[in-house]
Amino acid sequence: MAPPPPPLPPRPARGTLKLPAVRQVPVSAPFQWLALGWRDLWRCGRCSLMHGVALAAFGALLLWLARDHFWLLAGAFSGFLVVAPVLATSLYALSRAMERGEPANWRTIRKTWTRWQYSRPAVHGGYWSLVRFGLLLSLAGTGWVLTSAALITAMAPEPVNTPMDFVRHVVLSHRGYLFELWLTMGALMAAPLFASSVVSMPLLLDRRVDVLQAVLTSWQTVLTNPGAMALWAALIMGLTLLGMATCLIGLIVILPWLGHASWHAYRALVDASTLPERLPPEGGR
Repeated sequence: MAPPPPPLPPRPARGTLKLPAVRQVPVSAPFQWLALGWRDLWRCGRCSLMHGVALAAFGALLLWLARDHFWLLAGAFSGFLVVAPVLATSLYALSRAMERGEPANWRTIRKTWTRWQYSRPAVHGGYWSLVRFGLLLSLAGTGWVLTSAALITAMAPEPVNTPMDFVRHVVLSHRGYLFELWLTMGALMAAPLFASSVVSMPLLLDRRVDVLQAVLTSWQTVLTNPGAMALWAALIMGLTLLGMATCLIGLIVILPWLGHASWHAYRALVDASTLPERLPPEGGR
């Protein structure tokens, strides 16, 4: 029989939401996170790379299904990038296990995805906090796709139905500033999403907090380290685009690499030692 989960701490009174301390890091810190993530990637080996294989294969399937429907393709990949922090949850768990000197293997991955839901429901962020946050990210990604489609449809000089139409009539168009406006709107919508999620998922995995605590901590992290966070966002986007430019093959390595690096970003930025740990039960159904 599985041992009972540890007792939950008392719920804080309204207006006294407890947030962990946020550390200030050098602007160059993201390069160290990437170095640590690279180390974890190869220490885990197949466990990490199979995440990349699965995600790249899923991306290839989306590309094949939506190859003649530009907005469906754009929506699928935008949503894919937005929910990537959720999909990387077991990568955070692998890095966490290695940090603690515990085995980081397939059992760790299985426990991450199958055992959390058997924990007692918690007012301070039970398992479903991770699911709720993933759904919120998906809704935000859908909102961006619909907004982007409406903008291009209303302002493009010619109908945009394929990726090449987008390149010809939006990116390379000499009439107006539609591409610049599209990029600006995308940045304005992507910035709050990044600020809300940069450390939220590792924190939800690691500690018993709810979604609001995780999101507020993530925003505090960005506001405390604007330079480092801007560099981190640029590195994530640049590496992801590089992986896509290699016909998705590069994503096999890049996606798990970024997942492990994101765990080290969280550990460097957030001092969560004052919050109760979230541990999956050792037993299971």
